[in-house]
Amino acid sequence: MKPTDFAIHLTTYLSAFLPGQRGISANTVKSYGDTFRLLLIYCRDQANIAPERMTLQLFNDSLIIGFLNWLETDRGNSVSTRNQRLAAIHAFCRYLLTEAPNHMALLQKNLSIPFKKYVKPQIEYLSVAEMTEILAKPDLKNATGRRDLAILSLLYDSGARVSELVNLRVRDVRLDEFPTVTLNGKGQKIRYVPIMSKTTDLLRKYISENHLNKPERLDNPLFVNRQKQKLTRAGIAYILKKYADRRDVSPHILRHTKAMHLLQSGVNIVYIRDILGHSSIDTTDIYARADAEMKRKAIEKLAAQVTPDIPDWRSDNALIDWLKALS
Repeated sequence: MKPTDFAIHLTTYLSAFLPGQRGISANTVKSYGDTFRLLLIYCRDQANIAPERMTLQLFNDSLIIGFLNWLETDRGNSVSTRNQRLAAIHAFCRYLLTEAPNHMALLQKNLSIPFKKYVKPQIEYLSVAEMTEILAKPDLKNATGRRDLAILSLLYDSGARVSELVNLRVRDVRLDEFPTVTLNGKGQKIRYVPIMSKTTDLLRKYISENHLNKPERLDNPLFVNRQKQKLTRAGIAYILKKYADRRDVSPHILRHTKAMHLLQSGVNIVYIRDILGHSSIDTTDIYARADAEMKRKAIEKLAAQVTPDIPDWRSDNALIDWLKALS
């Protein structure tokens, strides 16, 4: 069967344009691919369109809106997930504007499909005491405990995404006069994050103990499992949950925790943006807003405790008479 225009463009977009010309990470390409896999399932099961017969002419706003509604109602996806799927579709449509300009009117209608508004969940992070408690739990008498402490300390200290941590090589850690870790972030953007002396000592001992300080091992994964294979995202999550009392703690919460602790310590939000690898200060600003809200609630709670019976001026007849006299 001759491939359709939709199949040709989608294949080129996912296999060549995103990873080749845009330098998008494998995880992001996979996420985009999952969106279109689900779209084709919707076409087959709900819209009576066989995947092999899908064309750009059929890739219209009605089909996309039906797909988005199906994600929420039939698959139980959240509004956030629905918006992520729509963002992937929008990105593909922007790519098609120059690759298939004869469909420009249709593509512009697709791009006009709005994102749904929703209340973003409150940022979850750990207090200093909770973070200290987690880092105190690994058993330093055995190699696994020492490895786990090095992982958790670096994950918190660097504010790294878990995907950035699992991809670290030995050469990405600099432990000399100005210790830093080189993180390869979203869009293949590289950043250099300073690490504290305690984390530096832990990493130095870990690297020495595992004989990773030899020149031929500089490109080895920094952290491995018992099978000597690179740790996965699930592996890091499992290690964290071994030591966390709260079951909802995820590796990403440690990233939020680092950002909030820096902010509460008075570190400029621009520096926090650079450490976290955000492309815009607006993304980092969510931590400032969360911190401001936390402080507001604390002040309100304190005010209620200190002055529980604030007088109501409206019941002060003498004051009211005086105010009337002024007018």
